[in-house]
Amino acid sequence: MPDAVRLHLAGRDGERSGVMGVFLCQASRLPELITELIKAKPGKPVALSLVIDTGLGGVPKALSIVESRAELLALRMVEMPAPADVDDVWLERVNEFVPEDVIRVVEPRRGGPEWLEGIRRVVEHGSWPKIRCGGLSHEQFPSVDEIADFLAVISAGEASFKATAGLHNAVRHADEATGFVHHGFLNLLVATARLLSGGDVREALSITDGEALAAEAAELSDQAAHAVRAVFGSYGSCSLTEPVEDLEGLGLL
Repeated sequence: MPDAVRLHLAGRDGERSGVMGVFLCQASRLPELITELIKAKPGKPVALSLVIDTGLGGVPKALSIVESRAELLALRMVEMPAPADVDDVWLERVNEFVPEDVIRVVEPRRGGPEWLEGIRRVVEHGSWPKIRCGGLSHEQFPSVDEIADFLAVISAGEASFKATAGLHNAVRHADEATGFVHHGFLNLLVATARLLSGGDVREALSITDGEALAAEAAELSDQAAHAVRAVFGSYGSCSLTEPVEDLEGLGLL
C-alpha cells in the first residue's frame, strides 16, 4: 500500500497524468489506504474506485468510511463481482446502495450463454459491465470470439464498459515466460472504434502489428475518439509506466 500510494500520487502530478484514472482499492484494505494517505497529505482528494471484496452487504459500511474521509478520498467508481445468477433483484440492490453520481461496475462470471445474458442485465440496470482479459491460468484469458461477443452486447445496449487483468501492454502478444497470449489494450480500443463504425472487430482484436494498430488509432477523428472513449471507459493496469512507454514507442503520446 505505501508503494501504491506513492506511485499513484507521483503519476498524478507527472507529465502523463492525463492518462491516469482512479486508484483501485479493495473495501477490506480501506483502513490501510487511509493510513497511508494521512501520512502523504495529498493536495487534493484521491479519485477512488472501491473494489467490493466483502460482499454486497459490505457496501454501505465501505461507502460510509470513504465519505467520512472526504479530504482524502473522492469516490468515483464502485466495482464488484456478480453472483453466479445475475438477477434483477441483486442489481437493484446495487443501485440502491451506490449513489447515482458514482459509476457502478459489475463483473458477471465469464462462460456460456448465461454470461452474455448477465452482461445484458447489467447494462439494462445502468451499470458498466467489466470483462477480465487475463489472469494466472490459461482459462482466465478470454478468446477473441468471447471478447467480440461481449462487445456486441455492449453495442446493442449502447453502454460503457471496463476491462481489467492481463492488459499489461498495448499490443496483443505471447508472454515468453508463461506462453499465455495477452490481449492488448490498444487492440481493444481499435476494436471498439470498429464496433462503432461497423468494421471487423475480431480482426482488430487479433492484430499483433503495433504499427498498424497505432496508425489506425491515429487516424480516428476527434469525434470518433470521443465516441470510443465513451464506450471503452476504463481499464485497470498493474503498471503505471508500461502502458505509457508502449504508447510513446508507437508515437501515440
